[in-house]
Amino acid sequence: MRKRQVVVRRSEEGSATSSFTMRSVRYGECQKNHAAGVGGYAVDGCREFMASNGEEGTTAALTCAACGCHRNFHRREVETVCECPSPSANGLN
Repeated sequence: MRKRQVVVRRSEEGSATSSFTMRSVRYGECQKNHAAGVGGYAVDGCREFMASNGEEGTTAALTCAACGCHRNFHRREVETVCECPSPSANGLN
């Protein structure tokens, strides 16, 4: 089961212009170094964060079901889409 966090932000600079920004956040492979205590480097091979069966907003929802690590150990990938109106659509030429 994949959980995806989407942040939608609308900014209005004035009555004539407005923009719409949508960010999609995905958590990729686990980067926790399991051999840090002995001076080495070893990761567990978890390829993607999968939320545990916990309520949204609890610590269980921030734990990966595959490797048991916290979500912060997984690579954060942000995709941003900005839809800005063209100047001709606003009457600005």
